Amino acid sequence: MEIVHLIEKFGFPVVTAGCMGYLIFYLYRWTTTEVKPIISETNNILIALIDRIRTLDNDLIRLNTKVNTVIIMVDKCEKEKKEACDKK
Repeated sequence: MEIVHLIEKFGFPVVTAGCMGYLIFYLYRWTTTEVKPIISETNNILIALIDRIRTLDNDLIRLNTKVNTVIIMVDKCEKEKKEACDKK
């Protein structure tokens, strides 16, 4: 019933503007006290995960290079053995 008396006393647009002002204040307070710390923590976790992914990517590149080198060396060794057998 208080809202009806406020509308009668000040008018609908004024009461609506006051309610909207309170809603904006509430949303601002909620985002700064609850959402912002969570976003900050999530951002730190994301940075740590990106660093780990970069490390894994570098490790995979190094491993791939080593495997390719071993494959090339095995192929060379097999060619030399084949050539040695052909000469006999």
